[in-house]
Amino acid sequence: MRNYWALLPAIAVSVVLILLYAVPTLINPQWTTNVLGLFKQHPEDTERADLRLSERRVRSRRMLAGLLVAVALALVGFNISLNREANGCYQAAKAWGATDDHDRVDDPCVNMIYGTFIGDGEGELTASDPQPVPAYQLVRDKRPKYLNWIQNRPSYDKADLLIGLGVDCASDLRVVQGKDKITVAVDDSAPCPPPDSISLTSIKLTEPLGDRPIVTVGGKPMREITADMDSWPTVLKKLVTGG
Repeated sequence: MRNYWALLPAIAVSVVLILLYAVPTLINPQWTTNVLGLFKQHPEDTERADLRLSERRVRSRRMLAGLLVAVALALVGFNISLNREANGCYQAAKAWGATDDHDRVDDPCVNMIYGTFIGDGEGELTASDPQPVPAYQLVRDKRPKYLNWIQNRPSYDKADLLIGLGVDCASDLRVVQGKDKITVAVDDSAPCPPPDSISLTSIKLTEPLGDRPIVTVGGKPMREITADMDSWPTVLKKLVTGG
């Protein structure tokens, strides 16, 4: 997938240069004034610079230094945010069964996982040999954050149940909501090919799930996944450790 960590060296250099100036200036603006004076052609210019450093200039330099520190933090946060988004979409797509494809993993939030464009899971099973569906995800109080970043994302208000399938099979998805169980299958006799991208269908339950099991062909239980984006502390830890 797109490696936003590649931006880290440039961001690290920028942050270090900013802090080398900003931190001493916040402590004592006179220090950075003296250091800058070393680059002047005439030493006496440094003394005059010292004399010109009024209280108002001290305050303005500290304000500038504080602003630069905020910029440094924003650069780090920007890098973490990009990686959190890309990693979250990639991990969700992999959890649903997507295979790696170099043409798609460069931008997983666009190419590897997206809301279903055709099909809503409604209808009855008519195929003589319907195909099983391996996994589902329940949308509980903690709603998956990766949904915010994908194309044609499902509305949280209409998504009690998420089913991810390869784009070749998503239009044939059928979710039959019975009184004692919910049956999920692909209404096609041909097996689904390994997906390199996932089409995510949202299902609105007609009544609360309760104790009803979610099963697929032959009454076999499906695997529940809990795909979501890494938390900010987790991504920050990866940033620090290089993980």
